[in-house]
Amino acid sequence: MHRRHFLFAASALAATPVAAQNWPSGRVNIIVPFPAGAATDITGRVVADKLAQMWGQAVTIDNKGGGNGLPAAETAAKAKPDGQTLFLTSAMTQAVNPALYDKLPYDPIADFAPITRFGTSPFVVLVRADSPIKSLAELTALLKREPGRHNFGAGALPARVATELYRQLAGVDAVYIAYKSNPQAFPDLLNGQLTFMVIDTINGKLQIDRGAMRGLAVTLPQRDERLPQVPSAPEAGLADFLIWTWTGFYAPKGTPGELVARLNRDIVTACQDRDVLARLDTMGSTPSTTTPEEFAAFTREEIGRWGGIIRRANIRLE
Repeated sequence: MHRRHFLFAASALAATPVAAQNWPSGRVNIIVPFPAGAATDITGRVVADKLAQMWGQAVTIDNKGGGNGLPAAETAAKAKPDGQTLFLTSAMTQAVNPALYDKLPYDPIADFAPITRFGTSPFVVLVRADSPIKSLAELTALLKREPGRHNFGAGALPARVATELYRQLAGVDAVYIAYKSNPQAFPDLLNGQLTFMVIDTINGKLQIDRGAMRGLAVTLPQRDERLPQVPSAPEAGLADFLIWTWTGFYAPKGTPGELVARLNRDIVTACQDRDVLARLDTMGSTPSTTTPEEFAAFTREEIGRWGGIIRRANIRLE
């Protein structure tokens, strides 16, 4: 478990409904179901930084990686519904896990109060920068010529599902290697133990910008303006390879509605801050916030969307 604290001088808070007037009463803990360095972690820290300034309290990022997010989600679901513990998670815990597990230790709908979506991210297919593979078509051709001889890595279920979707659509065979987070697989991609990865564009952009890796395709119908040099999936020759993930803030069920509204207002305000936007932009991330009601509807829709992708691709946990 990795923790970092953000503590800044207090700033004036606007008047709030009675149940939220004395909040926060101390440190606010944000549980993240990924290790430090994962996309949700690095973007969440930017917003935590701003929220600490706004609230005049320490904001702790509590990394509970592993177990495909089940331990973190269960902990967050059972937390006291007083606004002092929040859950910043991704499609993995709220939309992917329900389609991959027959039984979960939490209910992604009933056990949480949605606050706001944080952002969305497509995926990018990566190879190391000096790889002889220059296009998605070349990667597909190599994997077809040498079935079962090449490895791919993933440290989060959405990335694993996105890769399995590529395998299904392209009709290729490759060996899956599991990691605790996507960034933990990077050294093996760079040293040749992995042939390719399919990961979120936030972590992917960092590696492309550093010149360490090459992007072969983004999983969108058009190019991503943050990665203009990388072809879209249709341009790369795989028109149906369209998939994206997302992140969002939740509170435990039972959190008072006026407090959820306060949290929504403050997080949305933080995401609109000029400095926050600039820092996120360098990471290839743009906030995409919602109302709590919109986020609740979105979560339900995403459970259906990811479930459909997983069923059509016949993806199973090993």
